[in-house]
Amino acid sequence: MPLTVDRAKPAVPFGGSYRLIDFVLSNLVNAGFMRICVLTQYKSHSLDLHISMTWRMSAMTGNYVTPVPAQQRRGPHWYTGSADAIYQSMNLINDEKPDYIAVFGADHVYRMDPSQMLQQHIETGAEVTVAGIRVPRDQASAFGVIDTDETGMMITQFLEKPADPPGLPDDPDSTFASMGNYIFTRDALVHTLEEDSDNTASAHDMGGDIIPAMVERNSAYVYDFADNEVPGATARDRGYWRDVGTLDSIYEANMDLVSVHPIFNLYNRDWPIFTNNAPQMPPAKFVEAGRAEESIVSTGSIVAGGQVRNSVLGPSCRINRGAIVDGAVLMNNVTIGEGAVVRRTILDKNVVVPAGALIGVDLAADREKYHVTDSGIVVLGKDMTAT
Repeated sequence: MPLTVDRAKPAVPFGGSYRLIDFVLSNLVNAGFMRICVLTQYKSHSLDLHISMTWRMSAMTGNYVTPVPAQQRRGPHWYTGSADAIYQSMNLINDEKPDYIAVFGADHVYRMDPSQMLQQHIETGAEVTVAGIRVPRDQASAFGVIDTDETGMMITQFLEKPADPPGLPDDPDSTFASMGNYIFTRDALVHTLEEDSDNTASAHDMGGDIIPAMVERNSAYVYDFADNEVPGATARDRGYWRDVGTLDSIYEANMDLVSVHPIFNLYNRDWPIFTNNAPQMPPAKFVEAGRAEESIVSTGSIVAGGQVRNSVLGPSCRINRGAIVDGAVLMNNVTIGEGAVVRRTILDKNVVVPAGALIGVDLAADREKYHVTDSGIVVLGKDMTAT
């Protein structure tokens, strides 16, 4: 909040031209996973619209990306958890009859080739394979944590934000954090979901209930994200993954894009991130000595005498004469008036900053009018006019 006032988190704009869901969908499609259902429930209109207008696969070959709303197929109730969402959508599995099912989160920023994870899953004969990323042990308490046997592959415990995370067999100072990405063997998933649905004590959650049930059967394995090789990756952005679950983290992930040698490189043509780049808009334009340095400026934006530094501008933004935008994330159709100053700020769609306004300059004043995070990022929600 406030970026999710009227949209699901995977539909939040990111990096100028993208939505968060574009990253996982691009990873799946680039890897050849071409039949994808997006399970939605709350505030899903902008997400559904984006998928229907952007992710059009070839119907001739039977491929698709389709949003699937909650349909109350198992009774008069909505999804009660991530596992229940799949259980209530069992018709999708029964129709396709796949051998393996990938269940991936839709709100992370990263590149990954899931086909390599699938290959390991097949070779081990696991019921489930969980993608794990190595994080420093002293920071792992913020994540769902994976403990393994001495081989570093079979999962022995799946712990939710433990106070004392376990180390890895080959690196005691690191811990596997779950990335929220799973590959299941179909029969094992269906069996476990059916058992879970009858358990009144269950929260019906993938990470909290389904994975631990498979761990107890000694049939859950971890896939080390560090082993994943993505074509075109640079030494700087290899292994990049961000869980953008907070305003601070989505701000920081946007800032990772803008340097000369970015921490995450959007320009990898060997493993592209696909989206709808609004081709009906004209190119970005810089007039009246307008400048942008270390920044992303999207289609249709005009920098008319203003200065932009270390920032991300979405489509159709307007930066007017004498304005300064520094370390900011602007989503679609944001207007910055003459002489205004915007620093360390996230501005959602259609925000207007009037001439001479100051945002991110005096945080005490900003806290009286706007949402300000603990780290000092000022956030204005959709359609707001600054004062």
